Formats: sequence, structure tokens, C-alpha cells
Amino acid sequence: METTGLPDCPGADEEQLLYANILQVGMYIGLALLLVTFALYTSGVIAPAIPVEQLPDYWTMNVHDYLEATNRDHLHQERPITGWAWIAVVGKGDYLTFLGITLLAGVTIVCYLGIIPTLIRKKDKAFVVMAVLEVLILTLAASGVLTAGH
Repeated sequence: METTGLPDCPGADEEQLLYANILQVGMYIGLALLLVTFALYTSGVIAPAIPVEQLPDYWTMNVHDYLEATNRDHLHQERPITGWAWIAVVGKGDYLTFLGITLLAGVTIVCYLGIIPTLIRKKDKAFVVMAVLEVLILTLAASGVLTAGH
């Protein structure tokens, strides 16, 4: 019963195999995106916001000072780039690499969304509720609406 491209897994439910298949595809796409965007960044095809040769100047700084200095010296945004603000500078090579990281971080949400129809079809109400809650919680956490610390 190999319908997912994954090895036959005795005892694995349909939704478990579907989740694993979505995760596998998402992981490969994310990895490919990371490799391509990193190559574009390191080759200089897409110019970075912070020139590579200047990066060592910032290595000894704490995060707050780094964000302030790189914004002052290179980015010139209203505020330092934190949270989802990187989208405003995604055209810069060093921030372009965030696309693959974001995809890899978000693939779990896609996996849960993918199994919800199967759980509904199986009338597995408890797992439907848990999967929907998982999607909502992960999406809320990724949104940056909830923050902790400083």
C-alpha cells in the first residue's frame, strides 16, 4: 500500500502518512529554496543589505546594538528590522534567505491543514479539534502578535 511515496509503514494511519508526505515535500522545497537563495546571496547576484566584507564589524555586538547599527548604516528603515519587518527588505540577498527559513518553519502548519479533511472524513472529532487548534496556535505564534521578553 505505497501511495504516498514513503515506505510502507505498518500500523501508520492514513493521516500520519499524509502528514509525513507533506512534511517531506515541504522540507525538500525549503531546503532547495535555502540553497538557491544562499547561492544568490553569496555569489553577489543579489546585493545584500549589509556587505559581506563588513559583517565582522558587527559580530561582537549584542542583538540590540547590531539591529540599531545595521539599520543606521545600511537599511535606513524607520525602525530596526525585527519580526516580520524583514519582508520590507526581502529584495536584499541576506534577507532573501529568510524565505527558505520561513517555509521550513511554516511547513508544520501546512501538514496539519493537509490532514484536517482526512480527519473530518473519518469523523474523528477530537483530532479535528486538536489539528484546528494546532493550526490556530502555530499561526498566532508565527504572526508575532504574542511576544515574550524584550
